[in-house]
Amino acid sequence: MTRTAGIDALRSAMSGAVITSGDPGYDTARALWNGGFDRNPAVIACCASTEDVAAAIAHGREHGREIAVRGGAHSFSGASATDDGLMIHLGGMTSVQVDPQERRARVGGGATWADVDAATQAHGLAVTGGILSDTGVGGLTLGGGMGWLANRHGLSIDNLESAEVVLAGGRTVRASESEHPDLFWALRGGGGNFGVVTEFEFRLHPVGPEVQFGLLFWEIERGADGLRACREAARILPSDYGILIGGGLSAPEAPFVPQEHHGKIGHALLVAGFGTADEHARAIAAVRAACPPLFEFLTPMPYTAMQQLFDPELRPGVRMYDKALYLAELTDDAITVLTERATGKSDPLSFMPMFALHGAVAAVGDDATAYGGLRTPHFVVDVSGTSYDPDRFVADREWARSTWDALRPLAGNAGSYVNFISELDDDERVRASYGPAKYGRLAQIKAEYDPGNLFRRNANIKPT
Repeated sequence: MTRTAGIDALRSAMSGAVITSGDPGYDTARALWNGGFDRNPAVIACCASTEDVAAAIAHGREHGREIAVRGGAHSFSGASATDDGLMIHLGGMTSVQVDPQERRARVGGGATWADVDAATQAHGLAVTGGILSDTGVGGLTLGGGMGWLANRHGLSIDNLESAEVVLAGGRTVRASESEHPDLFWALRGGGGNFGVVTEFEFRLHPVGPEVQFGLLFWEIERGADGLRACREAARILPSDYGILIGGGLSAPEAPFVPQEHHGKIGHALLVAGFGTADEHARAIAAVRAACPPLFEFLTPMPYTAMQQLFDPELRPGVRMYDKALYLAELTDDAITVLTERATGKSDPLSFMPMFALHGAVAAVGDDATAYGGLRTPHFVVDVSGTSYDPDRFVADREWARSTWDALRPLAGNAGSYVNFISELDDDERVRASYGPAKYGRLAQIKAEYDPGNLFRRNANIKPT
């Protein structure tokens, strides 16, 4: 096979553009959000329709090209592109159609959460969707989908009504509870293993347009006390609040941070509330009483603004390596590790984000979806080595790995939120994430829908 084999035929079969090296737009189309990867596909199929996706899959299958699927290109493992293979680029499939009466949204497979938020908030509606607005809907949803609304309305997959999928053989099906229910179960947490999703149908909820946001920050000298306050917050705050703990966070140079604290390393509690400002202030007061923060910031803001809070710091091209695990409790031993490790990073952007998940997430049965995470109250602890500087990134990637190693004995197993797995070949952690029974069921479904493992650039499940 040559890099140009079958390209003319693919161009004839597609309505969208087909780009190869040297064509205008090639470097833009292949670029990933994660600047740690620089990959050169032999061909990029810029799909404008489900039929284009089917044609691209047929080309990859017939010419033996490794297939990568690019939505928002946020994959921590760089799975959205492949050297010498085929990139199925869904950037032309970003439509979001909202039915405000039925509270449903049909979302193109290449849409970002910014696309979804803009369309749904026009009707005062929303669905759980990440904490970076340029994240792709597809990748985040198929792995589970955390975000500010998770404790209130569940994960993204808990709100999925149906999905249009182009399978490895080229057939297009719609999966739901009543159609291809085994595939629908697998799509909700099993990642991109089973086909290319060209449309998601979500159930929506009344949210906003204004929400309450709070940030409390404790300096590292009081790090243990600060994290204990965060642990208490997860217990006492209303069960529908969004809670993100920023372990080892460097205080940003932002207007709401007193200038004398810019750049200080510490721990932060970020809280999303959905009631009135007075209710939010009362809830935060109980946390403040446990351990007064160095500084705090409480404000109402548009829901869409909260969704974009991290966008200015984490722009396309940032290098990022993440390694995560689950903790049933944020124990004193875990707090000791997090506090001791916080100052070992090289770049201010590196930190240890922790989602406190309970509420609606824990209300869904473990077997209801293929999600590899816990369905009991817990903390998702992620260690993120992040930098725009190549040398600091290398140092903080090792910091992330060694910090994870220190936390690992405190977790039940080596399982992780699959969207936070940064090594494509980490089969052991993929299996640990799902557990033997769930992995076995996924492998059987994989064997039915993709027996040749055509879709393998992901947290891969091997067909039985």
